Amino acid sequence: MVVEIVILAMIAAFLGLRLYSVLGRRAEHEEEPIPTRFDQGDGASGARGAPPAQPPATPYRPAELTGVAASVEQAIRAIAAADRRFDLQAFLQGARGAYQTILEAFWRGDKEELKLLCTGDVYDSFASAIDAREAAGEVLDNRLVRTEEVVVHSASLDGRTARIAVRFTADIAAVTHDKDGNVIAGSLDDAIESRDIWTFVRRVDAPGPDWLLEETDEG
Repeated sequence: MVVEIVILAMIAAFLGLRLYSVLGRRAEHEEEPIPTRFDQGDGASGARGAPPAQPPATPYRPAELTGVAASVEQAIRAIAAADRRFDLQAFLQGARGAYQTILEAFWRGDKEELKLLCTGDVYDSFASAIDAREAAGEVLDNRLVRTEEVVVHSASLDGRTARIAVRFTADIAAVTHDKDGNVIAGSLDDAIESRDIWTFVRRVDAPGPDWLLEETDEG
């Protein structure tokens, strides 16, 4: 029994020495600095051991800004710098939802909802059109079939007021009924492509995240 214990102890000691020799040399090797091309130096890198000057990093460009003018991208970045909560992708998703909500509110003559989503001038225009339509006894049966494109058209930051114009490309089926319910214009079977440019406005220091529709135009 004693002999077996001594033999096992010798084997354990031998393995321990082998393990130490391997790990010890590996650790010593890993602690040695590994030369890089910056450390080697050459005539073009300036002083020996000094890294060459690096070009400025290209700022991250969201996919949503693909194809826009440099001035528009600069304005978007200025808005994001002034309002750290601003996210372009989230804004465009909200704009898509606002486009549908505002159109449907106008079609059914919901002034109260329009008042919450538009500035005074745009609301007045919508309200006047609704009043004229109701006076003529006309009823709209319009439907937003799909919104194909929602892209940034222009942007600006004027003091603390941010404006972003969005171009919407959508298919809309439009039907107008007279006071007797007869179809006097349009068809639900044939959707028409609509191109609109809507400008949304918001103060970057406003407590709420809501943007209001400030202007509408054909795109």
